Amino acid sequence: MAVPVAVAGQSLYNLLVVAHTSRRAILALPALTPCLLPQSSQRRAIRLGGPVFLKSDDPVELAREHRKLGYSAAYCPNAKAGDTAGTRAIEKAFAAEDVVIAEVGAWVNMLDPDPVKRRENLRFVAERLALAEAVGARCCVDIAGSYNPKVWYGPHPKNLSAEFFDATVENCRRILDEINPKRTKFAIEMMGWCLPDGADSYVKLVKAVDRTAFGVHIDVCNGVNSPTRFYNNSSFISECFRKLGPWIVSCHAKDLQWIPEMNIHFLEVIPGRGEIDYRTYLSELSRLEIDAPLMLEHLKTPEEYDEGKRYIQKVAKELQLRLA
Repeated sequence: MAVPVAVAGQSLYNLLVVAHTSRRAILALPALTPCLLPQSSQRRAIRLGGPVFLKSDDPVELAREHRKLGYSAAYCPNAKAGDTAGTRAIEKAFAAEDVVIAEVGAWVNMLDPDPVKRRENLRFVAERLALAEAVGARCCVDIAGSYNPKVWYGPHPKNLSAEFFDATVENCRRILDEINPKRTKFAIEMMGWCLPDGADSYVKLVKAVDRTAFGVHIDVCNGVNSPTRFYNNSSFISECFRKLGPWIVSCHAKDLQWIPEMNIHFLEVIPGRGEIDYRTYLSELSRLEIDAPLMLEHLKTPEEYDEGKRYIQKVAKELQLRLA
């Protein structure tokens, strides 16, 4: 229910009526903004992260390097779930620098057409989820996979089928039930040519998996698979956060350019060089109930990561949003 805001003895409704006929009142309306929108101090600080290029296996040095670069979130360093001393050292070192471990990647095809390879891949994903649990990462993340026999993430007609969806539900349940994580989540990334391919199919997947340890990993660029979503990516971003917000545990930071050809070709680029609306992206992130990390990825050099980081920092500053 909308409640009128009293300003200097007048209701907001009366002020708007006056504004309709008075240019002076219109010019005065921006002063009402703090009463109508959440203050930046009420928003959650955003955890930005990315890879580091320091050649070291020392968790203390790695954690400090993240902070030196202005990161408060990290990809998990190399480790094995069974190495108790190693995983504890990682968790302790990164906690000491207030750098959260955002994710453990498990980038294999859980729907490989080869049944032997599929079993091996599912075993690997389970091991990666166990590592995420051991170090206290926010999530272990993979894509659902593909029936493509040549490219593990490639397109295939069956990737949008009921068979694909049901098999993905089964895979997620199997992995979660085997590891039974308490501190971390298992999550699937959206992809443009396999399920989940948007907010609605992701909500359907969350409900079908029906496990409290199943979370949502947001990669906006992966979901931009049409001119409509490209041109209206701000609305797409807001839709994803509106529908998936309670389950979001981590996010990726990229950007997209449309390369003119005879067919549609979106190219991943450094944040700030494309058309993804980072003002909306960061605003939505700051409204989440948890500080879901935003992780830069798929860039080639330290300089490219630095450029993307500085762009995100610039947009956050313009929006008066804090970085953790």
